[in-house]
Amino acid sequence: MSAADQRLTALILAGSRGSDDPVARHAGQMYKALVPVAGMPMLLRVARTLRQAPSVGRLALCIDRLALQQLGDAAGLLSDIQIVEPGATPSASVRRALEGLPDGSALLVTTADHPLLTVAMVEHFSAAVPANVDVAVALATATTIRRAYPDSIRTYYRFGGEGYSGCNLFLMRGSAAARVAAFWSEMERHRKRPWRLVAAIGPLTLLRFLLGALSLQAALRRLSRIVGATVCAVEMPFAEAAIDVDKPADLALAERILALRGG
Repeated sequence: MSAADQRLTALILAGSRGSDDPVARHAGQMYKALVPVAGMPMLLRVARTLRQAPSVGRLALCIDRLALQQLGDAAGLLSDIQIVEPGATPSASVRRALEGLPDGSALLVTTADHPLLTVAMVEHFSAAVPANVDVAVALATATTIRRAYPDSIRTYYRFGGEGYSGCNLFLMRGSAAARVAAFWSEMERHRKRPWRLVAAIGPLTLLRFLLGALSLQAALRRLSRIVGATVCAVEMPFAEAAIDVDKPADLALAERILALRGG
């Protein structure tokens, strides 16, 4: 396998909740992925970052065809990207993308509402994933996030005395990754209710979680046994990695951060 073939395929999830999405409604847009952040649609910001990442070789995009039409002339900036038809859920879309990968390839998954994603984040994450892991998830600690952005409201999963927030960044490889994508379908139902998610992996685990005695590593070992795949977490040192745009306040914060970066 050539060096180019060993690089990651990056999938951008740009599905839509339609008029129910608070960010799209706030911005007067039909699709959240197309909402401008500091003057550029957030989807284009994510695609630009991934193109610049040395670890990424190919790009794929899961999006409604109508959304691409809404981009107008800017859609030409995505002409070299493979389009994956959206599934009923994000996990279903990921499973479709995994099925289209050559054997041995790895899929990096992120979302279009992650305009603060940087090349440094992508490279830190991809380099930190061990070679024998089937699925990796990026997490940032509450300590890291609150130190930088004390007023930012995030959803935290608490393990071993520390809170963790997802960073909308995953790496999946091998046939076992499809089993994790199936389990992800359950996770999607309980994303904002961490106790329900932990309950899915057993009552004893739930009790330890509620008592604050469940460590992140213990939870991942238990999850790996349940899904039949090796799952690990990569702690991100970037607070911005955990800031996606789920609500108008996030949009305002992302624009302030980008202004400080110089766009």
